[in-house]
Amino acid sequence: MKINILLPHKEKFDKYKASSVSITIKNNLVHSEYKKNVMVYGQITDNPILMNNFTGIKDPLNFFRSKNKNLAMQMCKIILSEKDKDQIIEIHNRPYLINIINKYLNKYPISIFFHNDPKTMNGSKTAKEREDILKKVRAVFCVSQYIKNKFLEGLNENTNKVFIIFNGVDRSLKYFPKKYKEIIFSGRFVPEKGVHLYVNVIAKIAKKFPDWKFRLIGSTYLGSSKKEAPYAKKIITDFKKIGKQAVLDGFISSEEVQKKMQAASIIIIPSVWNEPFGLVVAEAMSNGIAVITSKVGGIPEIIKDNGLVISGINETKIENALLLLLNEQSVLKKFQKLSWNNFSHTSISSSSILDSFRKKIMLS
Repeated sequence: MKINILLPHKEKFDKYKASSVSITIKNNLVHSEYKKNVMVYGQITDNPILMNNFTGIKDPLNFFRSKNKNLAMQMCKIILSEKDKDQIIEIHNRPYLINIINKYLNKYPISIFFHNDPKTMNGSKTAKEREDILKKVRAVFCVSQYIKNKFLEGLNENTNKVFIIFNGVDRSLKYFPKKYKEIIFSGRFVPEKGVHLYVNVIAKIAKKFPDWKFRLIGSTYLGSSKKEAPYAKKIITDFKKIGKQAVLDGFISSEEVQKKMQAASIIIIPSVWNEPFGLVVAEAMSNGIAVITSKVGGIPEIIKDNGLVISGINETKIENALLLLLNEQSVLKKFQKLSWNNFSHTSISSSSILDSFRKKIMLS
């Protein structure tokens, strides 16, 4: 059996430039019992995460041709040239490619993975399109109940094909790590992540806590801090004005992010949009960080009652939550321990669940 995973073109299956979709696929892949039988298809990259499990595909020479359709077509050509007749196709976050792939590979089972709201994607925006998807695939996998609910809106048939597989995270630590007086934000510097809320709150309270450091980790674009959008430039300028307590890490590798998380006492995740899952929440819990976050999208499913979860998030509410943790050591330690002890979204678990579905798909 061969498992073929198709990435969106914008994803980079790269050691230094991977975002949440690529990280999740990698986390599942390293623990899969089918690791030797998995091939990931995506745009060519300099440093593939798992070289033996990756096929890089060149962009089309025609500038106007869809890069995602090109990835799909090139994958289909490779699969059709192979002798292995037991093949599974797994498409991530590009539902409109189902029709193209089904045209050439309709004898093979196809699954679609939604990492974002399907009602915002080409090929799954309408109930009719989602009905059509359910007729053509063996399974629809969603990263949270929130995303599953979005997919099922207006649907009544074949809903038993829709499942939840939470994203998994590797916990590298055996014991609760030593914590330092550091507070972090980690994510893309874009408005929907609410990074401006973090910076504005830190600017207000920093001088009251001179022995604390405040880190800003991320960038506008994955893989580099060299090019920043106007929003991010303002955020960075405002952050630097805070002074020596403010540490701008910019874009760093996922391994470096984990090291920063291990040391941090508090993380603020102030998303103002409906996060489909919130991988950074699971990563924070795996490192025993006290979490302040928004009650939006799939985040409450991950954090549950193990952090300070804010409805209608704003600067005042974040400041109040942060002051509670900074002024009350017992409360801070309580939420760190809750985070550490109740971390459950392991990549070993999610990989095992996915493999069990793959077995059922091949046998059906």
